[in-house]
Amino acid sequence: MVKILVTGGLGAVGAPLTEELERRGHDVWVADLPWHERERYYRCDVSEYRQLERIFENQDFDYVYHLAAEFGRNNGEDFYETMWKSNAIGTKNMLRLQAEHGFRMIFSSSSEVYGDYDDVMEESVPLEVGPRQLNDYAISKWVNEQQILNAADRHDTETVRVRFFNTYGPGEKYSEYRSVVCKFCYRALHDLPYHVYENHHRSFTYIDDTVRTLANIVENFDPGNVYNIAGEEYYNIKELSDIVLEYLGKDDSKVEYRGVEEHNTLNKKASVERAKRDLDHEQRVSLEEGVPQTIEWMREFYDVE
Repeated sequence: MVKILVTGGLGAVGAPLTEELERRGHDVWVADLPWHERERYYRCDVSEYRQLERIFENQDFDYVYHLAAEFGRNNGEDFYETMWKSNAIGTKNMLRLQAEHGFRMIFSSSSEVYGDYDDVMEESVPLEVGPRQLNDYAISKWVNEQQILNAADRHDTETVRVRFFNTYGPGEKYSEYRSVVCKFCYRALHDLPYHVYENHHRSFTYIDDTVRTLANIVENFDPGNVYNIAGEEYYNIKELSDIVLEYLGKDDSKVEYRGVEEHNTLNKKASVERAKRDLDHEQRVSLEEGVPQTIEWMREFYDVE
């Protein structure tokens, strides 16, 4: 058993990760923004150093999963002040505390760091090819990765970075800033119109597959390494919409097809060979299986017949 802190531990990835780590017998604490009734919980804004510092004055952690961040391309444009403060300053705060207290860290980056790269996305691409990130959220995640690399050089801190590719599934509450799977499922379920950029392609990852691989890092920690966490199937966005509509028994009369979305990566196809080799990563849930599970969770959560 090891002692672990999960920042952003009430979120769509953090909450099931916390459950999985506890199921494996670890002593897991959570830090997040709201008040919460959970034991072993700290209310904390990671961009505020004092709030974060007091956690480490009271507890001695072996590992920290640093998931707390503002999420999404459009969120990062509409609320860029909050995004930069949470993502860049929040991670800097965490790195200062890591240098002082010596815990190992797992950092959640994003497939957005691959920017306009239009080939299979292997982990070495950002440093070796240098693609251009296409929005502030993507830039912030790449800044975070460079902050981590610099901290390792200067202070010998030990961190593993992971890049999520379109993680989706039960537990992700709807907003216009959430994943495309979440938005399509919610809007189709509620008979609301939505648009589809059918020329884009994506690798999707069901939440259980993401969480299992994330939890495996503690048992296979390799400082400095970086991993893509993604499913191995590859779809265009219209195929995703069609799966949602077919499961709900609805037609596409409320769907507007728009072709290509400006300022968004056209294709995201992940290489997951490194995660399979080191972290026993495995896609167990296909998109055809994961979408119905997501919709059924939404039916219950939003009380929809």
